[in-house]
Amino acid sequence: MIIKASQRAGGKALAVHLMRDDENDHVEVHEVRGFVGKDVESAFREAYAISKGTRCRQFLFSCSFNPPEGETATVQDFERAIAITEERLGLTGQPRVLVFHEKNGRRHAHCVWSRIRADEMRAVNMSHFKMKLRDLARELFIEHGWKMPRGLVNSEERNPLNFSREEWQQAKRINRDPRTIKTVFQDCWAISDSANAFVQAMEARGYYVARGDRRAFVALDHTGEIYAIARWADVRTKKVNDRLGDPEKYPTVEQVKERLAQAVGTKLKRFAAEAKAEFDDARLGLQDQKRKLVAWQRHERKIQMELQAVRQVEEARARYAQFSKSWLKGIWDRITGRHAAIRRENEAELARALERDRLERQALIERQLHDRRSLQLQIRHHQDRLERELQQLQEPASKPTLKPELQQHLAAKPQRTRRRRDPAPT
Repeated sequence: MIIKASQRAGGKALAVHLMRDDENDHVEVHEVRGFVGKDVESAFREAYAISKGTRCRQFLFSCSFNPPEGETATVQDFERAIAITEERLGLTGQPRVLVFHEKNGRRHAHCVWSRIRADEMRAVNMSHFKMKLRDLARELFIEHGWKMPRGLVNSEERNPLNFSREEWQQAKRINRDPRTIKTVFQDCWAISDSANAFVQAMEARGYYVARGDRRAFVALDHTGEIYAIARWADVRTKKVNDRLGDPEKYPTVEQVKERLAQAVGTKLKRFAAEAKAEFDDARLGLQDQKRKLVAWQRHERKIQMELQAVRQVEEARARYAQFSKSWLKGIWDRITGRHAAIRRENEAELARALERDRLERQALIERQLHDRRSLQLQIRHHQDRLERELQQLQEPASKPTLKPELQQHLAAKPQRTRRRRDPAPT
């Protein structure tokens, strides 16, 4: 399972985050150990009060344990991973809080330890905890037979798509056939007999004339790509200058880019708003189904807890009824060993009952997770479609590609090579 951890302060904010049932489908406080308080917030207040006797500011160590998507870990799996974490990080015996969250069809655990050793009034040193937890995560993936993320197999094999927006825009280019672009420039030049006619013809086809830095005149498309008019129209630079006139009358490249950015940005924002509204309407029914399903599942768990509590009371009474009610017979049972035998049988029966209740709770959790996962897949499908459409609206066009027949033509065309001149004999 993926393990994320951090040293931190802010116990009140962390307690609020752990107990938020509006962001999670189910929240369960599984354990509060080593604190006088029995709830999460009072436990963190107690840890903060003890830390004031030291110089430690980040008195809490928060750790989340996340199984991979589509996999289910039992409570014993989480507890075992937490126990190994305590042993490797030197947190064995430290007060801790264990909370389970269920969200989007997945169940994960949050464990928060107090770093302060009350008997020594010193904080536990958390040296190299990220490397230790990374090694533990690898072991857990192997142990459970889960598919390990590439970044966890080798830290150098992280997702190659983790680049910045600037790097992405720099790498992207226009996705058009260069022959089509050349035809547009040549047609606009052929049908125009003046500067205004050429400018209007180019703008009608999505190109905007500007004053370049190195060349007298250039054209820009809606992505900001710059084209030399003389080269793409197959016309001498002098003819272009003669027809278009004084370059100072034309806007600069930066001015055209700014104008295009405003125009394109306004339109893309409208398209994005329309797409969001469309997908929000489509997801509305699924979100309503999810709210109803979560409400029913919470009610179902509450009923299970109440039924188990009633059954535990009835079974406890039945076990107690096996002992003799008469004090004289009770003494005789103790002498003969019958009382001890009944007690051992009751303890074994209690252990079986607790295991039965635990298995029933785990079975209910797994069934509810399965129901929410199928619904979450539909919600994610809508979200992915929206993200793809928004990405297409926000990103520039991709790198230009040639048509297959042109690629074959260029591949079959022999390349010219410069003959190497032999050195003159000495």
